[in-house]
Amino acid sequence: MKTILAAVNAKYIHSNLAVYSLRAYAKDYLGETKIAEYTINQQTDEILMDLYREQPELLCFSCYIWNLEYVEELVREIKKILPETVIWLGGPEVSYDAADVLSRLPEVTGVMKGEGEETFLALLDYYHGRADRLEEISGITFRNADGLICENRWREVMDLSRVPFVYEDLRLFEHKMIYYESSRGCPFRCSYCLSSVDKCLRFRDLNLVKRELQYFLDAKVPQVKFVDRTFNCRHSHAKAIWKYLLEHDNGVTNFHFEVSADLLDGEELELISRMRPGLIQLEIGVQSTNPDTIREIRRTMNFDRLCDVVKSIQAMGNTHQHLDLIAGLPYEGYESFGKSFDDVYRLMPDQLQLGFLKVLKGSYMQENAEKYGLIYKGKPPYEVLGTRWLSYGEIARLKQIEEMVEVYYNSGQFANTLRCLAGEFTSPFRMYEELSAFYETEQLSGRSHTRTARYEILLKFIQEKAPEKEEYYRQLLVYDFYLRENAKSRPEFAGEPTADKEWLKEFYDREEREPVYLKSYGKTDSRKLRKMTHVEVFGYQVDRNAELGKTVLLFDYQNRNPLNYEAKVFRIQEEQEK
Repeated sequence: MKTILAAVNAKYIHSNLAVYSLRAYAKDYLGETKIAEYTINQQTDEILMDLYREQPELLCFSCYIWNLEYVEELVREIKKILPETVIWLGGPEVSYDAADVLSRLPEVTGVMKGEGEETFLALLDYYHGRADRLEEISGITFRNADGLICENRWREVMDLSRVPFVYEDLRLFEHKMIYYESSRGCPFRCSYCLSSVDKCLRFRDLNLVKRELQYFLDAKVPQVKFVDRTFNCRHSHAKAIWKYLLEHDNGVTNFHFEVSADLLDGEELELISRMRPGLIQLEIGVQSTNPDTIREIRRTMNFDRLCDVVKSIQAMGNTHQHLDLIAGLPYEGYESFGKSFDDVYRLMPDQLQLGFLKVLKGSYMQENAEKYGLIYKGKPPYEVLGTRWLSYGEIARLKQIEEMVEVYYNSGQFANTLRCLAGEFTSPFRMYEELSAFYETEQLSGRSHTRTARYEILLKFIQEKAPEKEEYYRQLLVYDFYLRENAKSRPEFAGEPTADKEWLKEFYDREEREPVYLKSYGKTDSRKLRKMTHVEVFGYQVDRNAELGKTVLLFDYQNRNPLNYEAKVFRIQEEQEK
């Protein structure tokens, strides 16, 4: 029976771990089961033609919040051109309202609920005549021969160590993200998250995990993203994995983890402190700093401890930290969210993600939508439109602020400028609020701007908000620009070149003969040295403080910080490396 497990991903670089796990678990049917991965950016006609060419007898779609509408459209059309094909759905977006899904999609035979490895194998057994009745299969909702929708009981969760490793052939994942799970479930009960519905937290055997991680290390894959909901919820498990990665580091691979920072203990922090810069990166969910909000969403978090841990890791200088906030939570109004924003922003994480509440099917948040006055989109991703505490107009303003944070803060291109500029406003939140208003006034929103144009726009904003300090901020912007950009041409906002031509020639000639700063280049021609570096003369100590003082900086683009991609910087006058 020709079977296709179809995944419609958000981006080409993504892969769908679920469908690979299902296929690997049903090993008796590997020869007749194929995986087909697409993206939501493809035309539906392209996918329809591809599936038609395959002529599957059984077609299963993996459904998530980002692809459900797309999948539903495909399902309706596929049945017209492949009327004999049996269609099943699975995934979190159809598990908790399976009967409703079947009611609105008569083309679908059934839904696999919850984790699907054992359920998918049972279905294949049924379609191969090895099981008598669908009624006997746990973990499904289906349409019987009479057209009636039948709800079977949910399947008991499985031993995670029984799930096969799916990456034996890494050629299938070339140029794609590698996702890996060492645990399923979550010990916490956050009301906005579906992980709270799965009460059974399970861990993969550590010996298996180590063998599989070594496979990635040997292959030198660029990045492995752990999908564990709270990686460090069991300290012994997290420590064992981090210790293994530390001891077997290949100097290349990066590992991404979602952690609760306030739970990290001294031993875990000590392990992190010894890691190669870029070996791991941490995603830390804060969501809100409002105590009433934290309590209402049933979240466990000690924010003071979280701050201490984030600062401690920051001081190590070797680990990228990504912090998250969610707008639209109970008891969090506009001003309250602004305070949460400021609290997190002052920690200066490498990235600050502003998300908006998604009222997921089956979540505690959905159950209490009326209590919270939640209004939200009727279609995926079910994003909040308003609450008792936050109006739609305020959400719209936060959307604009989110864009500014993404463009200016998360790009990492304006780090030094923004750090100083925030002091010109009553709070960082107000700075981004006014920057978003400036974009609206100048009709800059909704347009595509080059990276250089973003600097020019920010300078114009500074001219309006802090005109007396324009020159200082202009030089800070030039500093930020050359930290990232080995530009062939000088940007207009930077003004005329600041370094004397004759002095520059003499400097690079000296570096060619007897290198002081550019020793890593060996005996390299001075002209080539100039192409791989940049020298800028500043009137302020832009790399230290706002004080006046001639500062000559050398930017080395062949030696960059692995965390933020900034060029290595030398203070030439003081012959001191930064």
